[in-house]
Amino acid sequence: MKKAQRVVRSSTSPRESPQLSIFAGAVLGAIETDYGWHHAICFAGGSLFGLEATLGVRAELLALQDYSITWENIPLVSGAIIWDWGGRNNAIYPDIHLGRAAMRTVRTGVFPLGARGAGRSATVGGGSGLGVSESSGQGAAFRQVGRTKLAVFTVVNALGAIVDRQGQVVRGNRDPNTGKRLHIRDRVERRSGISTKSQPSRENTTLTLVVTNRQLDGESLHQLAKQVHSSMAQAIQPFHTQYDGDILYAITTNEVKTKTMDELDIGFIATELAWDAVLRAYEDS
Repeated sequence: MKKAQRVVRSSTSPRESPQLSIFAGAVLGAIETDYGWHHAICFAGGSLFGLEATLGVRAELLALQDYSITWENIPLVSGAIIWDWGGRNNAIYPDIHLGRAAMRTVRTGVFPLGARGAGRSATVGGGSGLGVSESSGQGAAFRQVGRTKLAVFTVVNALGAIVDRQGQVVRGNRDPNTGKRLHIRDRVERRSGISTKSQPSRENTTLTLVVTNRQLDGESLHQLAKQVHSSMAQAIQPFHTQYDGDILYAITTNEVKTKTMDELDIGFIATELAWDAVLRAYEDS
């Protein structure tokens, strides 16, 4: 079932609970993003063709409910994709069969890191003209404080490079001659005072999913999504450019209501988890 790992799925809880916010970049590929709640979110490679995997996830969810169809239980699945053909010489993409297989092989508490799942052929860096790109993948991070659970999942296929907490580039923008990884500031310094016009690649997208069990209203969830997405500019530099199609989903299962953590705490923890998830995206790549 290795092929099934090309699709990343995360399910939500019952219809009346989850909510959803989406933030999109300049060049994006997504399907069925207007629901206020979801049974599942599907991330895939294969560019727009990979959106077919979303239909496979929906079909398998229908099978799992014994093909019982009512207005209330039609599986609602949103999907988003990355362009990942730059680093491979084939036109294979996640189709409806692969989406169904991925849904069947989901395991609670298991999320493969690195060049797996939707991140199998993801790359970072190189798009800004600084060195060459390097393989990336998908990352995740989780934390529980009391009864509140927070998790961030991301597929990093960005124009920018991955930067650690010390400000060092750890993936992408690699000089093919020296092996040194260059920072975007090097590009700025090189071009200082020089009139040039560049055309970076538009084949870039970072997909992110933020999930919590904490009860949040729509406004609070929307703010959490903005906070986390903005914070990712620390880990991916540059981030959310006109050449990226970044999408973030924020979902709550609304299972826990507690006063031990306020929304400031939740936002801070979620932003830290997002950075952790990005740094784990190139493990085993």
